[in-house]
Amino acid sequence: MSDKRTCLYDKHVALGAKMVPFGGFEMPIQYSDITEEHNAVRHGCGVFDVSHMGEILITGEDAERFVQHIFTNDISNAPAGKIFYGMMLHENGGTVDDLLVYKMAEKEFLLVVNAANIDKDDAWIKSHTEGFDVATNNQSEHYGQLAIQGPQSEEIMRKVLELPCEEIEFYNFKTMLSENENIIVSRTGYTGEDGFEIYASHNYVNRCWDKLMDSGKVKPCGLGCRDTLRFEVGLPLYGDELTDEISPIMAGLGIFVKTDKTEFIGKEAILQQKAEGIRQKIVGIELSGRAIPRHGYEVEADGKVIGIVTTGYCSISTGKSVCMALIDAANAKLGNAVEVRIHRKLHPGIITKKRFYEKNYKK
Repeated sequence: MSDKRTCLYDKHVALGAKMVPFGGFEMPIQYSDITEEHNAVRHGCGVFDVSHMGEILITGEDAERFVQHIFTNDISNAPAGKIFYGMMLHENGGTVDDLLVYKMAEKEFLLVVNAANIDKDDAWIKSHTEGFDVATNNQSEHYGQLAIQGPQSEEIMRKVLELPCEEIEFYNFKTMLSENENIIVSRTGYTGEDGFEIYASHNYVNRCWDKLMDSGKVKPCGLGCRDTLRFEVGLPLYGDELTDEISPIMAGLGIFVKTDKTEFIGKEAILQQKAEGIRQKIVGIELSGRAIPRHGYEVEADGKVIGIVTTGYCSISTGKSVCMALIDAANAKLGNAVEVRIHRKLHPGIITKKRFYEKNYKK
């Protein structure tokens, strides 16, 4: 079993959640039924315990210059309260992690990283501070975090949690004083629906959870439907669609890599990939039948293995058997015929866009 537990562990157990190891933590994969939880987020409101995510604070005179150096997106001249999505890269263009950068103040940035990569990211960040007047502080153990997601999330935030959030725009955040505590409320999400995140003390997060459960208006949701939700709208999961070997260009996330910046770690490799082309690419595949492709299954074309499935499901929102896969770029044209080997049998499909279901963010 995992050796870490979030501040809501006892709440999950009390609700009868199925607990599984994830990113070094014991996390709820589902409470009742993944399909029910998935649909609650698509059509109502669901809440996720995401306290396992990592938070690393960067402060100092060179804080902005340093974040620009280690991060692919361009944070220059951004106002406090803005959030950026992007990646940290190895020199060869492979992905150290994908993350969110919160601009807290002129010389203060909060990096929100994936749970499984907290120690790796913290060490990698520290290894690149030479020459910069910055301090890094891994604050992951001090934060609890909730994600309230779905078309009813704004109403739930206001009426149940009494948090004024209607003026927070997409990919922005506010610091608030609530119950005599400083908290962060952001509007991003990982589901394709409108939603909010609350970063606060463990005690505050526990009180919020209890209020949400007592209201009867929110469904507790596990990592199972978090994966089906993000997958349907083409959002990557580190370890599947992004890895130390898979660059953001290969993953189709080049929009978050600003090569017009003066410099960032991995820039030369990214420029080379753009100039020379990539050998492999993450694509969407829609199968003609009902067989379900899973992570690691082989993808073939013309009798040859051309890649592997990174994530696959029968899409709950569309009813279609679909997957994302890392395949040879030569076979990645939309509409190309491919086959996925499932239990020794080849099942026909076609290359599609990675977004199988349209996002519904409030912008």
